[in-house]
Amino acid sequence: MCGIVGYIGEQDACPILIDGLKRLEYRGYDSAGVAVLNGGGIDIRKSVGKLRALENVLEDCAPHGCIGIGHTRWATHGRPSDENAHPHSDCTGRITVVHNGIIENYVELKDRLVRGGHEFKSETDTEVAAHLIESHYKGDIAQAVRNAASEMDGSFALVVIAQNEPDKIIAARRHSPLVIGLGEGENYLASDVAAFLKYTRSVVYADDNNVVTITREGISVTDLDGNLIDKKAQTVDWDAAMAERGGYEHFMLKEIHEQPRALRETMRGRLSLEKNCVELPGINLTHDEIRKIDRIVMIACGTAYHASMAGKYAIEQLCRIPVELDVASELRYRDPIVDEHTLGIVISQSGETLDTMVGLNEVKNKGAKVIAITNVVGSMAARDAHGVLYTYAGPEIAVASTKAYTTQLMVLYLVALYFAQIRGTLDEQRATELREALWELPQKAELILNDVTAIESAAARYYCFNGFLYMARGANLASALEGALKVKEISYMHAEGYAAGEMKHGPIAMIDPTFATITVAVKSKTYDKILSNIREVKARSGDVIAIANPGDTTISDYADRVITVPETEEIFSPVLVAVPLQLMAYFVAYNRGPAIDQPRNLAKTVTVE
Repeated sequence: MCGIVGYIGEQDACPILIDGLKRLEYRGYDSAGVAVLNGGGIDIRKSVGKLRALENVLEDCAPHGCIGIGHTRWATHGRPSDENAHPHSDCTGRITVVHNGIIENYVELKDRLVRGGHEFKSETDTEVAAHLIESHYKGDIAQAVRNAASEMDGSFALVVIAQNEPDKIIAARRHSPLVIGLGEGENYLASDVAAFLKYTRSVVYADDNNVVTITREGISVTDLDGNLIDKKAQTVDWDAAMAERGGYEHFMLKEIHEQPRALRETMRGRLSLEKNCVELPGINLTHDEIRKIDRIVMIACGTAYHASMAGKYAIEQLCRIPVELDVASELRYRDPIVDEHTLGIVISQSGETLDTMVGLNEVKNKGAKVIAITNVVGSMAARDAHGVLYTYAGPEIAVASTKAYTTQLMVLYLVALYFAQIRGTLDEQRATELREALWELPQKAELILNDVTAIESAAARYYCFNGFLYMARGANLASALEGALKVKEISYMHAEGYAAGEMKHGPIAMIDPTFATITVAVKSKTYDKILSNIREVKARSGDVIAIANPGDTTISDYADRVITVPETEEIFSPVLVAVPLQLMAYFVAYNRGPAIDQPRNLAKTVTVE
């Protein structure tokens, strides 16, 4: 999830690009760069680090020209470095690109281009696009981009300038946002309207497989076959702060709504229904090593620990490998039993959480292989583990984690299916059913987000209660704990998550008419048991909100309110259950008025013990 900005007009481009990048820096802060087209060619400046590092580079040697593109990077392929920073150029230096997204088949394309004599300078998938466009260039840069885009699998917002055609910018989009701003004698483009909102509010949104030619006078849009498409301009009425949040009032709400996209990005290139398999490049374990694993130790903190709980159910059920969970801050003090047949899995959004890193090194030093699940390329966890599986959630600005959690779940489900595939613990029919169910999760998450009125209504009813009890069974015990954590983090209300069977061992004493219970009652092996637990709460005059499946005609006889999520395989249901629980926490906090994106006493990354 990177930030892209472009300008063509009569003004000096570089200050406009930097101003736009400042408004997009929340989308990525590993490195930044600009490319400006002038009479002598394309002048590129870039630097690793936050945007300020690039500004320091430009202080004495800013490029000048009236056409330019800029980029702020959130690394997905290749560590943060000057070489991997965008923009990237082809062999001749005459074609320059910036890119947001993931080109799934970049290895295949790169191999072909190398055989054709192309020389690469970076580790990124983006540089492949520059060379691929070069290979198609025959004097028409828009056609070259169309041809290249037709060959690329995955997601991209691609912006291109060419020295030989210095009067235009070409942009192409698939699954990644791209918007064009219309001015008088000048035009803009960006991944978010925030980049150019101070200059124009007239915008055109590019759709999937659109290729846009942008000149000073206007724009033209085609499909990949070159057929013209008529696009209507729209007027944006957001203020600048809201534009950075995509029109949402808070980053947390924006990030909740980004989860379908993030889940798809995390699956891309890993789950293939056509090939009937899961592929996990980056795990760095041989099939023989996977077959010899006799125990898995998962190490995590907070939300990542809850993800590991749901992952335990999936891995044990599908792979028949015993899984042990460790709160990272406790593992180092108990001398864990680990050997060369143990696999360590560390989970950290930032890849820098100190307790998790200490746990990683603890099991690594005892002879275990370790894989890291993290969102940040080049992070400490990614560097120190034997293998790494990235969650392609993009930057998460709100302190309370949402899309990081569900993408961590997605990676753990992919690991479970991959190990089962190699160890032969699933018959092919069942494996196919599970792969198909996993593939459908993003679409089902979108269905939840399309109508949140029931959740808003419940939050308006219960935000003034004395607290919440969250209860669930099986894999969704993780959901109960995560739902309670979200409410505590951003609303400062008392909330506890419990295994529903533990109700009578203490938590039931908390139930009264001012203490609400949120129950996960989706289709499962323990559904009837959950109904019994709800009866126990209702017998003590407690209000119950149930998370259930559509078509459940029984649950409304038990619960005061029902919030529905689409039905899926029980082991995958924590992803869908997480969405209404996140929204419930958000709307409760919204009604109470705390600082939702930056709650008191909390930090996004915990780098102290």
